[in-house]
Amino acid sequence: MSKPTNKVAIVTASDSGIGQASAIMLAEQGFDIGITWRSDHEGAEQTAQQVRALGKRAEIVQLDLADPEQGGQSLLKLIETLGRIDVLVNNAGVNIKADFLETTFADWRKVFTVNVDGAFICAQIAARQMVQQGEGGRIINITSVHEHTPLPGSVAYSASKHALGGLTQSMALSLLPHKILVNAVAPGAIATPMNQMSNGDAHQVSMPEIPAGRPGDTREIASMVAWLCSQWSTYTTGQSFIIDGGFSLANPQFFMQK
Repeated sequence: MSKPTNKVAIVTASDSGIGQASAIMLAEQGFDIGITWRSDHEGAEQTAQQVRALGKRAEIVQLDLADPEQGGQSLLKLIETLGRIDVLVNNAGVNIKADFLETTFADWRKVFTVNVDGAFICAQIAARQMVQQGEGGRIINITSVHEHTPLPGSVAYSASKHALGGLTQSMALSLLPHKILVNAVAPGAIATPMNQMSNGDAHQVSMPEIPAGRPGDTREIASMVAWLCSQWSTYTTGQSFIIDGGFSLANPQFFMQK
């Protein structure tokens, strides 16, 4: 899969941040790209322009996983437009900050609906298409370092990322007979619009609470996504790759709150 011919990768929420960087890097690897957006159509168009500048096809669809079944229909439409799917990057996610005692059930469900239900439906749709094609494929779930260590004050988010990590492992076992490899990438603090930063900030902003001393560049996450879609990752499935500048080793989050 390192030099695909008319292979297709679909990256959800690829209108900015990690999704945009992953879409561009996969286009550099030779994939045609399916781009989805929820609220930033202009960002999706910018991603498409960069993909097309690399000589690869780019198609765009709006996909809102607040309604996972409707979002799934949008994904099906995109697969139909592109003609196939060989890679799905489940990048769409949401966080509602609240500690355990303050988390409402409605907010709990909003987070799980997007982060877990949405990822499940998109992955199942993609996997069924890959099975039908009979050529294997890759599914990559973008989780978080908080798949592995909780984020204080974000109980629903932490729980949802733990759930997505478990789903990744279960999918990996189920889909391996079909030569579909499933892995997770678990970023730490990354310089994204969600964090009110851009890639340039990754090399300028100081974050002393992280051993690396800075936030991550989106391309440092995208490069792992790209490797997981390459010919050299064919012995890798069911894994979660933490890319967090050493945050989880020092785990300073609890001390920061005291």
